[in-house]
Amino acid sequence: MTSPRRFRSQDWFADPARSDMVALYLERFMNYGVTPAELRSGRPIIGIAQSGSDLSPCNRIHLDLAKRVRDGIRDAGGICMEFPVHPIFENCRRPTAALDRNLAYLGLVEILYGYPIDAVVLTTGCDKTTPSQVMAASTVDIPAIVLSGGPMLDGWSDGELVGAGTVIWRSRRKLTAGEITEEEFLQRACDSAPSAGHCNTMGTASTMNAVAEALGLSLPGCAAIPAPYRERGQIAYETGRRIVGMAHEDLRPSKILTRESFLNAIRVVTALGGSSNAQPHIVAMARHAGVEITAADWMEHGYDLPLIVDMQPAGRFLGERFHRAGGVPAVMWELLQAGKLAGDCLTVTGQSLAANVGACEARDREVIRPFAQPLKEKAGFLVLSGNLFDFGIMKTSVISEEFRARYLSCPGAEGVFEGRAIVFEGADDYHHRIDDPALAIDENCILVMRGAGPIGWPGSAEVVNMQPPAALIQRGIQWLPTLGDGRQSGTSDSPSILNCSPESAAGGGLSWLRTGDLIRIDIGKGACNALVGEAEIARRRAEPLPPVPPSNTPWEELYREKTGQMGEGAVLEMAVKYRGISARTPRHNH
Repeated sequence: MTSPRRFRSQDWFADPARSDMVALYLERFMNYGVTPAELRSGRPIIGIAQSGSDLSPCNRIHLDLAKRVRDGIRDAGGICMEFPVHPIFENCRRPTAALDRNLAYLGLVEILYGYPIDAVVLTTGCDKTTPSQVMAASTVDIPAIVLSGGPMLDGWSDGELVGAGTVIWRSRRKLTAGEITEEEFLQRACDSAPSAGHCNTMGTASTMNAVAEALGLSLPGCAAIPAPYRERGQIAYETGRRIVGMAHEDLRPSKILTRESFLNAIRVVTALGGSSNAQPHIVAMARHAGVEITAADWMEHGYDLPLIVDMQPAGRFLGERFHRAGGVPAVMWELLQAGKLAGDCLTVTGQSLAANVGACEARDREVIRPFAQPLKEKAGFLVLSGNLFDFGIMKTSVISEEFRARYLSCPGAEGVFEGRAIVFEGADDYHHRIDDPALAIDENCILVMRGAGPIGWPGSAEVVNMQPPAALIQRGIQWLPTLGDGRQSGTSDSPSILNCSPESAAGGGLSWLRTGDLIRIDIGKGACNALVGEAEIARRRAEPLPPVPPSNTPWEELYREKTGQMGEGAVLEMAVKYRGISARTPRHNH
């Protein structure tokens, strides 16, 4: 194969003007058996960004998959160099894994820029491993392809499908209602995770890997293959082969990640019933790609589309059946047939999205509905604003009929709800006081979580999906309206108002909100306002902001200093100006 330009690795290993430096760069690779002839051959050096480790169980499958990737790279004529990336594990990282997305991004940028790597396979799975690696690939702009590790097999407990994450939030309510014991709660959680892989629900992990495929960064069908299936190893091999072709074709992220491809991703997230965490991650990836995604784009391009995938938490089924039904290609086929997707976007195959999808009609119409027969109409993210925040979103696909009937169906004021605010200063305060009788929480209250954003937590935490007090749950009230400046788990079925920006720690409206204030939410107008007079708001704004906990590590302090708000993707603001940095080879090191 021939290439349109000289591979950048040759500036390390085949520079006729600096044989002294070539010798230095070559020398230490020899100590594990690589030959000078290999590195000086002009064949592309392909990196494997290894996200699998014992600290990242959702991605651990990549320790095995990398072997098949290496086989594909070698068979296609490339040279493989596997390296670790910073681990990210949503469930276990404290105070929140949101801190690690930008940290992993920084580390991967330095590796891809500073080492002799011509193209890279990005191994993804757990929520933030996908955006962090795509953000880095955009900054450096070398050929890159995404290989997800795939979801776990479907979980079952007592003959019932139990999805990872979703079972936690649903069982938490059952435990509070006295329907199950603590031991049964733990067992249901364990039953939901029967194999290697990431969440088997349409949580953030499945959503973001589907987004990578919708953006054109993965081979068709890659996102939904369960981790233990034979097809997962097969697509790992094909991914290894394809990245070598991409290196020769110089097919870089900047040629794939266009505004239209990001709008496609927004549309696909709606059809999937995808995670509310998709919003900051898609915006972050777009900003690092030099693409502007506005608040209006979520409404104009995603809100009016239907939910067509019947998968937890918005529906019933789990990842195995979604894969067998046709996965992401079948969803995109439905959108293409309805004229709702830009089919001419370029992808890693070198062909258009429409060419990749072909005739991928769904094979199971219970799981993937026809566009004209959806589970829900207008199922996208609703963008709200008002005097409490400039930007917030609500995932409308998880609004249950019970919730809609109680809060959004008042005759003559459909879609409008007024409730008394109950304000919590972070998750510890919520858990300590939610059952306090003095709060007099009833079904006409709105639970508010502040201090949970990028600065306040720090990192933005998945704590907004608060459940009602035990007394209400025992009366059969499963949800209360909730809002906050943090996030919620993508596996949650709570219709919360999330990612409110600016956050309370940055002086947003939640900072002056008080328990007892009335909040008016108008779904039709996309408005959320506290019914507090301007003079009183001004008086409260003159008071000190709610306290935030101190930084515990150097990175927490740096993160707080450099990271922006959720509405703008919560990126390192000083980093977005760096794009296409691989065009200039780094200076020699000796």
